[in-house]
This record gives sequence, C-alpha cells and structure tokens, in this order.
Amino acid sequence: MAAEFHPPSLDDFYPPAVLFEGTAFELDRLVLIRILMCAVVTLFFVVAMRSPKIVPRGLQNAGEMAIDFVRVNIAEETLGKEQGRRFLPVIATIFFVVLATNISGIIPFLNISSNGRIAMPLVLAALAYIVFNYVGIKKYGFFKYVKSSVVVPGVPLPMHFLLVPIEFISTFVLRPFTLMVRLMANMLAGHILLVLFFSATWYFFFDAGNFTAVFGAASLLAGVAFTFFELLVIFLQAYVFALLTCVYIDTALHADSH
Repeated sequence: MAAEFHPPSLDDFYPPAVLFEGTAFELDRLVLIRILMCAVVTLFFVVAMRSPKIVPRGLQNAGEMAIDFVRVNIAEETLGKEQGRRFLPVIATIFFVVLATNISGIIPFLNISSNGRIAMPLVLAALAYIVFNYVGIKKYGFFKYVKSSVVVPGVPLPMHFLLVPIEFISTFVLRPFTLMVRLMANMLAGHILLVLFFSATWYFFFDAGNFTAVFGAASLLAGVAFTFFELLVIFLQAYVFALLTCVYIDTALHADSH
C-alpha cells in the first residue's frame, strides 16, 4: 500500500523555540534566519567598505554597485539628488534587509523567508511610517502636516466630510498596512507554492507507487522554474518596498502641494 502523503506542516510558520525557550528572549527558526541574514548583510558591507580604494575592486566594487543602484534608481530617481542622498541610509537599509530576508526562501537548508510571517514586515513598515511622518512633521509642524495631508484644496465644503476621512485612512492607516501585507503575502505565497511543488515531487517519486515518476519529473521542473520566478519576486519586493518608502517621504516633504 502506498504511503500516506502528509501536507506541509505549519511548523514552518509557527516553529517551536530552539533557544531560550520559556523566556522573553526565546528564538525560533524564523527569528534565527532573520538574525543570520541581517548579520550577513552587515558583514558584507563592513568587509567591503573597511578600507575603500579610489579605484574599487572585489567586494568594494560589488558593495558600491549595490549602493549606487539604490541611490540612483530608487532614492535620487524619486526624491532628487539632494533629498535622495539625505535619505539614502534608511532607504538602502530597508532595501538590503528586505532583499536578504527574502532571499533566504530559496537558500538550501534555510528554505523560508522570515518575511513570510508578519513580524519583520511590520517592523519595516513601522520604520517607513515613522520616517515619512517625522519628515512631514519636522518640516511643517504636526497640525499643518496633518491638515495638508488630509484636506484636499479647491473642493466644496460638504465634500470635506467625505474626503477627509478617506485621505486620513489612506495616508495614516493604509500606507503602512499595504507595505506590510504586500511583502508578507508575496513571500508567504511563494513559500507555500515551492513547498507544494517539491513535496509533490517527493511524493510522486517515492511514495505514490508505480507509473507516477512522470508526474514527479513535471512537479520537479515546475518547482525549479518557480524558484527562478521567486528570485525575481524577491528582488521586486525589496525594490517596491524601498520605492514606496521614497514616494511616501516625497509626499510628506511636499504635503502643502497636496
């Protein structure tokens, strides 16, 4: 009799603690992956930039190319040269942290993005939220910034009763919420599909009995193809998150021209 097929376990998303269990500092597999990938990014840039040369080579060249991509194609493209350079540290941090914590989803023996659970996307969205609101409040003051963000000029007074709540929810609620959910949902969906493809491969090759190897080969090919597609999604999610953060900062800087 063929062995029973077991679907993917929820332990991937709610894994038991592996360190400091029962304390306020307990760490599970996803948290350890998160720490590992952030440490790798930090170590890469520390090593790459520890003794910079005028003509970059090796890791320094790779690090400068990566930073220049964020500076030119995201920060300066959206905010202009002056403001782009001003906010480059936070934009680059968001981009590389999202990229690193996403890419763990296709690294063997890690095999999951820590952004597939809500905590990391929530922290990143909160960082973006704090930055763009701080920028607007610092430039205009709290009340003028809020008023400029929610009051649409040039519309009849009765329309404000409809538009002000919509603008408030759009600016101060939906922006961080959509940043958070977009990242989490894409990484979670990608992980589930990869698990299904490769679980089906194992099942058809080893558990399903005779004459099913062809289905195993098909699911293996689909899994490999989707892995390359997931690599594109991983990069695009980092790009979109950083780009939208820039857009929100720019909107806060020009709140009076709403």
